[in-house]
Amino acid sequence: QVQLVESGGGLVQAGGSLRLSCAASGRTFSLLGMGWFRQVSGKEREFVAAISRSSGGTYYADSVKGRFTISRDNAKNTVYLQMTSLKPEDTAVYYCAADRSTSIYDGSRGGVDYWGQGTQVTVSS
Repeated sequence: QVQLVESGGGLVQAGGSLRLSCAASGRTFSLLGMGWFRQVSGKEREFVAAISRSSGGTYYADSVKGRFTISRDNAKNTVYLQMTSLKPEDTAVYYCAADRSTSIYDGSRGGVDYWGQGTQVTVSS
């Protein structure tokens, strides 16, 4: 079993930056594909970014490409999402996700094995 705990959310003005962190429990972190999804109330949870087990591959939704950067530190069992040039439309609850397969690299929610509790990001205009 893997537990994921996000932190780093908050309120920021448009154009600002935030860094989200997700700390994972357990000894299998390096075997997991990791990612971030976000959800606005009343809408489906959508893919934001993913990173492969060895950080050799990173994947982004078109809406965040060039503004967000995903990274991981396997020694610390932590994955990060650096968000820059934030826009009001980035406002959402951001969820950390862990996947024992590779489906998360395609942005699929269906293969996610573990979810964090979510952290709110609010971007004011």
